[in-house]
Amino acid sequence: MEWILALAIGVLAGSGVWLLLRPRTFQFIMGLALLAYAVNLFIFAMGRLRLDAPPVIDPAWAEPARYADPLPQALVLTAIVIGFATTALFLVVLLASRGMSDTDHVDGEEHRR
Repeated sequence: MEWILALAIGVLAGSGVWLLLRPRTFQFIMGLALLAYAVNLFIFAMGRLRLDAPPVIDPAWAEPARYADPLPQALVLTAIVIGFATTALFLVVLLASRGMSDTDHVDGEEHRR
């Protein structure tokens, strides 16, 4: 399980960095989204990979090793919401920029359609 998660984080991070280096604005935004997903998976994995473990500690069972850590789950949920809002904002700015300049290159070159 750990190898699959580590491979998924690596592929998402590598693909995100590759897309960040592309000259198109939409590819840049998708690269940011993939990098955000990689970071979310990394934060989620830091809370220990436990299957079928309740997120809240029961007072009858005081052994903390039997429970999942709820803090990374809350951080990832918050990061997903913020990432969605940021991506929506970037897409609106992309559409406005493309409408004004008739191009979507980030380097300022004149590549007209």
